[in-house]
Amino acid sequence: MARDRPRAPLGAPPLRRFVSYYRVSTAQQGASGLGLEAQREAVSRHVAAAGGVLVAEFTEVESGKKNDRPQIAAALADCRLRRATLVIAKLDRLARNVAFISNLMESGVDFVACDNPHATRLTIHILAAVAEHEREMISQRTKAALAAAKARGVRLGNPQLSPGDTRRARKARTAIAGRHAADVLPYIEAARKAGCTSLGELADALTARGIPTPSGKTGCWRRSQVARVIARAEPS
Repeated sequence: MARDRPRAPLGAPPLRRFVSYYRVSTAQQGASGLGLEAQREAVSRHVAAAGGVLVAEFTEVESGKKNDRPQIAAALADCRLRRATLVIAKLDRLARNVAFISNLMESGVDFVACDNPHATRLTIHILAAVAEHEREMISQRTKAALAAAKARGVRLGNPQLSPGDTRRARKARTAIAGRHAADVLPYIEAARKAGCTSLGELADALTARGIPTPSGKTGCWRRSQVARVIARAEPS
């Protein structure tokens, strides 16, 4: 996914390196490219204006309210390796979650949002808080509307739901957990090569790298979570 960066002319200052992160909320958007084209265009304009070079791209298909996103973890790891700046088209493409933004800002990676390139850390926190508040208000209005409909006698849910549907849902959750474990395994292997042997040491290494846990949190890996990831990714 990463590209070799162009070489600057001999004697010229090194080009500023950028790693882009794009996110769409649905698989349909990801497959069709809907929403991605505008994000790529905004990132391309910013990188060109900064006189830099885009060295890698990462695309996520995930809801903004979920923190369990392996592609953002991979993008941050790539930024650290290349000493690059993470660039996004819009701040809300990262998350509508203050804790997520805070953990990102503490990851040691510089990042910039094309829609607000001069934003300070305080501004970013405020914008993330506003986005999180908007998300919560939408959720509350939706719940209130559903409660009112139920009070009127409207039958909620899918009347066609069958036991097979619930089995498929469980199967889908298991598949998601398996993909997350496969994404985390390279970081576990890297920690092992660095000398980490116990589950506690591996948990500390994942926490230090800012790798999201299966529940989407960062900075709080436990030994039991590491054990489950290894069991999923390395079946005996």
